[in-house]
Amino acid sequence: MKKTDIAKILQAYKTGTLSEEDTVAKIAETPFEEMKFAAIDHHREIRQGMPEVIYAAGKTPEQVRDIFYSLYIHSKGNLLATRARREHYEKVLEKVPAAEYDELARAVYLDRDKSMVRDEQHQILILTAGTSDIPVAEEARLTAHLFGNSVKTYYDCGVAGIHRLFAHLSDIEKANVIIVIAGMEGALASVVGGLTDKPVIAVPTSVGYGASFKGVAALLSMLNSCATGVSVVNIDNGFGAGALASKINKLR
Repeated sequence: MKKTDIAKILQAYKTGTLSEEDTVAKIAETPFEEMKFAAIDHHREIRQGMPEVIYAAGKTPEQVRDIFYSLYIHSKGNLLATRARREHYEKVLEKVPAAEYDELARAVYLDRDKSMVRDEQHQILILTAGTSDIPVAEEARLTAHLFGNSVKTYYDCGVAGIHRLFAHLSDIEKANVIIVIAGMEGALASVVGGLTDKPVIAVPTSVGYGASFKGVAALLSMLNSCATGVSVVNIDNGFGAGALASKINKLR
């Protein structure tokens, strides 16, 4: 249920086509569903604009299937399960045949708004330092897209060949929000932060040799950035970056 659905219910009550009892019943639908292994938040779409997102890692294919299906029948928005394996996807298909799988982003999703017209004047730009950062970037891209944003990406434009980044300066200047994804020493976030007056969301990745400590080095570098307007999400958290960028992008 979306806020527009609640408005229609109230309008129906106002015009007398819906009784008070039925109106209360529709609005007071159970806000969450208790399963043996999950309590699904069916009112999240009302509060946040998109149904609950499933974190598939650690869940069985059957659990992901049942949660995905419950969200499917109780909502109208796009659906997303992150960190999903193909086994999760194959199970979801048993109940939601229209679901799709993005192997690079490691996500099962349902795009119900493929015909949506996205605001090209308020665009999210995603940049990665290297090719190895792309899986995290694709998770961010898909998340932002499913949340209804226009998204552009440029990959492998890190500081080791900084001229590659400068080739995209016009798009950096046009973007409304920028996501910068980098492993190793994570320097790209500071460079981009110094080139724009728009918010930059930095995502450290676990890409790098031993002393990168699986992303900790990039995380600390980004947290200590001297560029203003740079915020940082957790290591490899493409979903978190995409969701936050969407919220910022939709502020008017």
